[in-house]
Amino acid sequence: MEDIKLILLDIEGTICEIAFVKSVLFPYAIGALPTVLSEKWSDPAFAAYRDAFPEAHRESPKALQAHVEDLTARDVKVAYLKNLQGYLWEEGYKSGAYSTPLFPDVVPKLRDWRRRGLELAIYSSGSVFAQKLLFGHVQAESSESGSHKKVEDLTELFGDEAWFDTTNAGLKTEASSYAKIAESLKFKPSTMLFLSDNVKEVDAAIEAGMQSILVDRPGNAAVSEADRTSMSRHRLSIR
Repeated sequence: MEDIKLILLDIEGTICEIAFVKSVLFPYAIGALPTVLSEKWSDPAFAAYRDAFPEAHRESPKALQAHVEDLTARDVKVAYLKNLQGYLWEEGYKSGAYSTPLFPDVVPKLRDWRRRGLELAIYSSGSVFAQKLLFGHVQAESSESGSHKKVEDLTELFGDEAWFDTTNAGLKTEASSYAKIAESLKFKPSTMLFLSDNVKEVDAAIEAGMQSILVDRPGNAAVSEADRTSMSRHRLSIR
């Protein structure tokens, strides 16, 4: 087994609680959308988000709102919804309505990996724009000097081209997406480790030649015994 040189990370359920996305970000977007549709429906800056929706669902603000609510309720991971959500979440992050609650072990581990020379990258169904918002507004207890900080920006831990979503990489359950990421980053797949809470994503990464670990976090869906047994064959320790 080759030494790992790059760690590719999922977000929801892997480094961040699913509840933050489902109970904070999703409701915020739904709540903010009516005002945005009312005030910016004809705004050229909003047009790209509006026009990305299927024609039948952008005939009116009411139709688009209903479609967004339906997709959100079913957690449909389609690019045009994810791009709109990122647009809506930006104001919430900037206003301080919320910040990102990463699991306690995440930030120390990310910094440790970087100190040891490992590269980091993100692959999430959320848009690249939303990913950068999430990592740019991480909850912080205090700085090393002792002065209190509400949020910190962790985007500097990742390279400029280290952000992947379903638009620039492809579906997360397809091996070709992971092969595309490896090619884009110019790393051999066998030197990359993908961390995710989704069995199908882990399988796809392994099929593409990557090393991969299934992450089991509090609040995640239960992992079946069969999947747990299967995944144990690929488990390794990153110290």
